[in-house]
Amino acid sequence: MKFGIFYELQLPRPWVAGDELALYQNALTQMELADKLGYDHAWVVEHHFLEEYSHSPSPESFLAAASQRTKNIRLGHGILQLTTNHPARVAERVAVLDLLSNGRCEFGMGESASITELTPFGRDMETKKEVFEEAVQAIFPMFKDAGSEHHGKYFDIPLRNVVPKPVQKPHPPLWLACSQLPTIERAGRYGFGALGFQFVSADAAHAWVHAYYNAMTKRLTKLADYRINPNMALVSFFMCAKTDEEARARADGATFFQFALRFYGASQNRQRPAPYTVNMWDEYNKWKRDNPEAQEAALRGGLIGSPETIRRKLKRFQSSHIDQVILLNQAGKNSHEHICESLELFGREVMPEFQNDPAQAEWKQGVMSGEIELEEIDTEAFTDRYGKLAINVAPAKAAG
Repeated sequence: MKFGIFYELQLPRPWVAGDELALYQNALTQMELADKLGYDHAWVVEHHFLEEYSHSPSPESFLAAASQRTKNIRLGHGILQLTTNHPARVAERVAVLDLLSNGRCEFGMGESASITELTPFGRDMETKKEVFEEAVQAIFPMFKDAGSEHHGKYFDIPLRNVVPKPVQKPHPPLWLACSQLPTIERAGRYGFGALGFQFVSADAAHAWVHAYYNAMTKRLTKLADYRINPNMALVSFFMCAKTDEEARARADGATFFQFALRFYGASQNRQRPAPYTVNMWDEYNKWKRDNPEAQEAALRGGLIGSPETIRRKLKRFQSSHIDQVILLNQAGKNSHEHICESLELFGREVMPEFQNDPAQAEWKQGVMSGEIELEEIDTEAFTDRYGKLAINVAPAKAAG
């Protein structure tokens, strides 16, 4: 099993001068620490205009800086939005990061799930899947040692040679964001690694792992000429401390993260209110005051606890054949000191036990070769993203 760290670069209000500077510099320090501790991947999102939830519009810049402060950790776009970026610019950014990192780039792709992000770039919810698929078709010829052109519905690109080219041949490993569970099966059909959120039960993990690998081995439908990446990674809320109580006390950011997702996720097309009209941190604290038991329940989920508690939870992931667990530590107002201590404690006392797993490699080789045939499981009963410990909030009022 591999382990990654995940960054939305969240910054709740109130904002004061220097906050964003500290946010970015602390995150780079955390990534440098994770590299020294032997973590496998670092993932950074791309989001636009999402106040408090994510101040990460330029992951290529952040990851380029990280490439110069790290040596081994793989640097993942988790993800680049193919709907709000021109295909040539995506290919250029991926190649440059691969060069700067000496071949450590991971290429995650997605669509964006909010009209707040899409509309300013001339995109909409109705056509974003079509735009995404066409962008994939346009991008991959650009990585080859020749010129390429693309003439489609959404992009018209004349014959050009996109330079530079990535170090990894034919291209860095490919991933798809799976914020909605059915997208996991879609990632399998495309031949992409799946970047999803933690499942609510072991049965759900079992069902979706089967759906993913069955789609890849039996129903593969590649969008272009690329190398497939059979890998399933899950993002999980994370905080490791000496005791469960201490870990929960330090992990308030995980609940803020969930609150923000639910607060906006219930609104039409996930549209955010107009700028500076909602103070998400205030809304969150109002909710906490009114729902103390729900807040405590939310902190019992994820990988939040002592090394022993987290070790026990990880064994369930291991039995489900998950390839990578991505730890979401930077959230809400979680402190830099606690994040670093959490990474150190987990990296020292838990991670080494799970990183070398020959049984998983043998199982995956058997599945991909056809020697192991997986049961076709109906995933209809496993579409709940949140589970019984999830928080419940009223939807945000979108901008008029």
